[in-house]
Order: sequence, then C-alpha cells, then structure tokens
Amino acid sequence: MIFANTNTVIFSCILCIVFICFQYCSCKDNITIGESIDGTKYLESAGKKFQMGFFTRPKGSERRYIGIWYAMDPQTVVWVANRNQPLLDSSVVLIREGGEVKLRDKDNKIYFNFNTGGGRQTVLKLLDSGNAVLQDTSSEYILWQSFSYPTDTFLPGMKMDSGLNLTSWKSVNDPSPGSYVFQKWENVDQYVILYTENLTPRWKSGFGSMKIFEPNQVYIDVYNLLTNSTQTKYKNNCTVKTRTANNSFSFQCKDALNTTNYVAFNNHSRLIIDYAGSVKYFSWVQSQYPDWEEPENECSVYGVCGKFALCYVNNQITCNCLDRFQRVDPGDASSGCKLTSDIGRHDDVFINVSMIKVENPSIFFELENRTDCETKCLQNPQCKAYSYSPANKELAKSGRPEGKNRCWMWDTELMNLQTNGAHNICVRVSAAKGDLNATKESSPENSSSILRQTHVLILTMTILVILLLSSLGYIYYKRLVTREQERSHVLQTGNSERWAMELLDIGQSRENDTESIGIPFYQFEAIQFATDNFSDANKLGQGGFGPVYKGMLPGGLEVAVKRLSSLSGQGLEEFRNEVILIAKLQHRNLVRLLGYCMKGNEKILVYEYMRNKSLDAFIFDQSPSIYLDWEKRYEIIIGIARGLLYLHQDSRLRIIHRDLKTSNILLDEELNPKISDFGLAKIVQGRDMEASTNRVIGTYGYMAPEYALDGFFSVKSDVFSFGVVVLEILSGKKNTGSRQFHQSLLGYTWNLWKQDMPFELIDQRLLESSKSSEVLKCIIIGLLCVQEDPGDRPTMTNVVLMLLGDIASLPTPKQPAFVTRKTMSSSSSSSHKPDQTQTNNALTLTLQEGR
Repeated sequence: MIFANTNTVIFSCILCIVFICFQYCSCKDNITIGESIDGTKYLESAGKKFQMGFFTRPKGSERRYIGIWYAMDPQTVVWVANRNQPLLDSSVVLIREGGEVKLRDKDNKIYFNFNTGGGRQTVLKLLDSGNAVLQDTSSEYILWQSFSYPTDTFLPGMKMDSGLNLTSWKSVNDPSPGSYVFQKWENVDQYVILYTENLTPRWKSGFGSMKIFEPNQVYIDVYNLLTNSTQTKYKNNCTVKTRTANNSFSFQCKDALNTTNYVAFNNHSRLIIDYAGSVKYFSWVQSQYPDWEEPENECSVYGVCGKFALCYVNNQITCNCLDRFQRVDPGDASSGCKLTSDIGRHDDVFINVSMIKVENPSIFFELENRTDCETKCLQNPQCKAYSYSPANKELAKSGRPEGKNRCWMWDTELMNLQTNGAHNICVRVSAAKGDLNATKESSPENSSSILRQTHVLILTMTILVILLLSSLGYIYYKRLVTREQERSHVLQTGNSERWAMELLDIGQSRENDTESIGIPFYQFEAIQFATDNFSDANKLGQGGFGPVYKGMLPGGLEVAVKRLSSLSGQGLEEFRNEVILIAKLQHRNLVRLLGYCMKGNEKILVYEYMRNKSLDAFIFDQSPSIYLDWEKRYEIIIGIARGLLYLHQDSRLRIIHRDLKTSNILLDEELNPKISDFGLAKIVQGRDMEASTNRVIGTYGYMAPEYALDGFFSVKSDVFSFGVVVLEILSGKKNTGSRQFHQSLLGYTWNLWKQDMPFELIDQRLLESSKSSEVLKCIIIGLLCVQEDPGDRPTMTNVVLMLLGDIASLPTPKQPAFVTRKTMSSSSSSSHKPDQTQTNNALTLTLQEGR
C-alpha cells in the first residue's frame, strides 16, 4: 500500500543516479552515452530553473550524492538519486554494453544497469519542471522519469496517487530514508503521514480541501498541487483554471456581481515531508517559513489524546476527558476516554462542547430547528453527537448551500478534538439525576420503591428549606448591622465606597450589581500613594479621556491607573458603564478591571498593568526594537476577533463597544491583545443587536458611517471598526492622518484591490515573515468588514470562522465606506476644504493617542 516492491525502489534509486550523473555536463540540459561526469559540472534545464549534479551532505563530507536542486537556491535539493548509496568518487561515466545502459566509476563499480532493448539510443534530459527523463532519441519516448520516484519533495506536475509517496530524509544532513512517509490514504481523497516503522498514522488530513469540521483541512493550494488539478470546484463558486504559460495555477471565484482571480500555485511551489515528520508547503523557493504545515501543533498529531478527549495546547499538551467521560487508562493520557454509563436510550441528554475543532461528521440533514436535529440523533442508537447551524441569510442570498439550516451527526467515536476552533457540538450522554430533560420510566414492580423515595425526598427538601430560611435570616441580620456601621462611616468620610456606589446608582441596577460587581473600591489617598501623587515619571500616556499612570499597590502589584479628566466629555454615565460592564466581563482578550475610586470630581479606574502598552505603539512606530512579525500580528487579529465575538454573543451581557481602535487594544507580556476602554459601550437587550443615539461620540477614522452621520449603531458598527484595525495592522499605517497617500487607508486599500495589487498594502517589514495566503485572507476580511452597507458586513461569528477557515470560502468584498479626509493644508482656499455633511446629531471626535 505504501511502498512499491523492493526491486522497484532499488531500480528507481539507481535510475535516479543515472540521470543525475548525466546532468553534470556544464550548462547543458542533457547528456548522451559516452559522456563522462565529474563533480565540477552539472546539467541545467533550458529555462535555467533547475540544475542536476553532485552535492555533499554535510558540507565538506566525502559522501557525494546525485540530486536536483533549484538554480536560484542550490541548497534546496528536491530529488536525490542515490540516497541509500553515496558516492566516494566524484567521477562517473555512462556506457552501453550490448542492450544495457550502465553507470560506473573509475573502479568499474556499477551504480546502474538498465536494459533499453537492442540498439536504442538514449539521452538523459533535465526539464524546467525539475523532472529528469530518460528518452529514446528517435521517438522521444520516455523510458524513465524522476517524477515517478520522488524522494522527500513533491513538485508541480507530479500527481499523488496510490502508487506514489514521499519519504523524509533521516536528518537535515542525511538524505537516506527517514522515519516518515507522506502519501494518499487508502485510495480516498485524504492524505496521511505514516511512521515507517509500523505504518501507523502520525497525521491524517480531512477529506478533500473544503470540509467544514475537519481540524486538519488540506490547504487549498496543497490540494491542487497534489491532485495536479486543472478544473477543481470549490465551495465559493470557485474554479481552478488551466495552467498558464509559466506553469502557474490560478483559480477564479464568481458571485452575482464580481469575478476575482487568485494565483493558486506556480512552478516555484513545493511540498516536502521533513525529517521531523512535518509536511510543509512553500509557495516560493527562498521562503523562510512555510505557507502551510501539519501537524500544526502536538494536538494535530493523530490520536494523541484518544477518543472523546479534548486536546489543549499551552506550553505542553493536555488531554482532558469530556464531561461525564472517564479515562480508559488513568496512567496513559493517550488512551482516550469512555462514558461512565452506556447510551442509546430515548432519555439520553446532551452536553455542549464549545469552540472546538472536530473531525467531519458522518451524517447530514437539512432540518428546520435544533430540536428536530436533537430528536433525530436520539432516534438513532448509534448517534454519538450532533451539531446544528441555523440558516445564514447572507450566504443564502448568493445561493450557497451553507445558507441553509444544517444538522450534522456523528455515529462513530469522536477523535482529534482540539481547542481554539469555531464549532459547537452536542455530545450524547446518559441521563443523570438532576438533568431537567432526563426521564425515567416507572412500572408496577417498582412503584412501592418510588413511593419510599418520594417520602425521603420530601423530608430532605423540608430540612433544606428550614436550613435555607435560617441562613437567609442570619444573613439579613448581618446586613442590617453592616449597613448601620457603613452609615456611621459615611457620616465621617463622604467619599466612601457606599457613597460611590449610591452615586453610581449601582444598588438600583438590574441583576443586583451591588452583590455581583465583585471589584474593590480604593480610597483616593491610596491611589495617590500608588502613583507617587500622579507624578509625570509614572505617566504612561494621554488618552482621549485623560492621562494613564503606572502604579504600585501594596504587595508589589503593578497597575494602570486611568484618571478621567473633567474636560474629557466622559461623564458619570460613561464611568458607571466602565465600572459595571468590565466587572461582569471575563475573557482572555478583554482587559481586567481591578478596582475604582471616586472623590469629588475625581473618577479613577484601576486596570491590570499591560507592560507592552497599546497596539498602536507597535504597528505605527518604525523602530526595529518594537517590530511585530507577521505570525504575532495574525495572532493579534484573531485575538481581537475572539474578544469582540465574546462581547457580541457569548458574554452574559450583549455589548456594543463603539470605540474599538488600535490605541484601545492593549498587549500583555506575551503580546496577547486585550480590548479596553468601555466608557462608550452600550448594552443591548435580548436579541436586539442595534440601537440609536442623539449624541455621537467616537474616534475619527474608526466610526461606521451610519453611526457618525445618523447616530445608528449596532454590532456591525464594531465590525466596521475591527476592519479598520485589521487594515492598519496589515499596513502599519493609520486610516487617517497619513501623509504617505492622499486618501484614507480604506480608499487606498480599495484602489489596490481594484488594481489586483493587494500585497502592495502590506507593511514592508513583514515581507520576509508573512504568509501570502494569510495576508490575502486578512485583506479580504478587512474589506468585508468596512463595506458601506451594514447588512453586507459579516458578523463577528462569521469573521472568526473566516479567519480560521480557507481563503476560497470568502465572499468578494464590495466598495467600503469612504470618510472624507481632513486636508493636511492650512490654506483657506475652498478647493482644500472637505465637503461638509449636515446632521442633527452632536458629533464628538476624539484624538487617538498611545497609552
């Protein structure tokens, strides 16, 4: 299944040696019978793309190999002829004896023996594709080609079928066969990395390239490369077009209004299986980092945690059983997990597992609602889990199948469960006592037992109620005593915590904020001491609402102290917003509020200290010392998206931020992004995700047009701001105020997009570290988020899915909302004055400054 028989492998290696030896004629693309070869000469393809000759590993070693490499990068070897039999001599000759072609050294040692039949004349030729072919000179019939016997590298023009595989090098300096094989899996549209020792999988891909649930989807360019596709269909109405003259692949995506072309791969792309067991795809010869790599991390290794276990990656992997599952072998984390009791009954229940990666389901239905999907699973005794996705109106408008109601089911054990995904699944478990939707049948035989249990339950509940009432009475008494003490303290100090809470009206807030606010009140004198009386030496920056200072609390805890200015425009309502909202929000991508303080006109917020300050200091500063590479910028974009998704959908309060910008994104010690400044945030009720206001406050360049002009805001307003932040992270330029181009960043980006030059947008410092596919995906997502019509913008749920998904699934962006840019000239000429838009709303614009 994996290897051809031994003779074929030996034959292919020997044949490779022949080809290589032929190549060492200087700057020719072919060699014929009778020509000798030494280590100073090589073959070069007609287009000067590939060379074939002798190389040594490691450098300076006496072991010589015959191989093929890129002409522009001789260190990148793509094929080795004699990986099992290095030469100790650098001179060989190709001879013919009778009907056989032989390759031998000066000691008459034979490295190759191939029967060509009769007096057939042969030539070895190196093609521009990197393929070395042995041809009959009269008929040009190919007797042998290196593409049929690859080593560790797959090149454009090859086709990965059941008879082809890649075998890793033994080490970085040893081309002999290593410990890993990459090949097609069991004649299906799936690929696998196997251990050569026992042929068990190390990694398995999803089926094809565009499945929805697979945690290990094959990168779309890799899928095209492996299948040698010339006409492949994709989800987003995309079609791979025929190869161009320079052997480039492109694919075309159409929707109702637009057609967009993308380059999928070219003659410089390659796929390798490296000595460490990772399969890597490079779109360019001299790329330092791969565009795609699997296993992506230890959790991507097949079966690393076993069945029904969720894999976490931190400094090391952690395998945790799902709720109501237990480990098969407590001493072996990879043994997987099993249910504590059997399933298959009609009264089984489901546990929800959120934001994970999971393998593809085995069953699919189109059902109207989640209840029908759950019922369908319960009716199937083999159903282990289900997932339901309601219709997506935006996708349904374009006629795509993803726009329909979808119900997926799994009838096999769940494998390869990973965190940091975008899917929610419901796993079937047996009903336990206390489950609201669990039922239990009764019968005449056990009726008396049920009656006894009922009596015991009633007695137990009575005792619990008595204890509860007693506890509540005691708590009420203690509160009365505490209030008297606090009232006495208020008479002495008018700036106490109780005074502050009453002024903020926290006690009258919904959801009983007095009990749940959960953050301490600090005396003003304590804040003064912590900040050295708000000294300039401790000043971190000047924000739109006032200065921010570094402070040191007792015990050595470093904090950031935000002192709201009386001239900032942020009043009591905004301060109350920030205190109550952030206290209720808990997410790794939201800044944490540690306390607050009020005294007279002073309003102070105490935050966790972010050593790296704000994002704008990194992306707008050209200093090499604070440069962020592409990998970290991409992680920051995903982190911001997750934080917004939490605000819009997953938090206990549904919140619109209204002031998202780069200076409001703080970075911790590990450069993880944290959204801050919730003074302008608004809570929306229930399923309402929009509202309006007559007082428009925000930051020029980040406000959505419907908010700036009409006072209408929604979650899509935050999506617009997110899109601006993404484009600023990509370009290293501000949306407004840049002298580099005479238009806003949105207009500049849109013009580059229309001119098919999107990569001109990227910060020049990212050229070496960036991955073109991820950059293009972020540009498209940024443009989708800043579209003029809020209805065209994606939700943050869709944004997270797009960031974690494939580029081909992205719709084509429409024209963004252009905001008239302020002129940089001081001239009073009317030609330099921006157009004025009249509105009844009061528009307040704040300057963005780094914290």
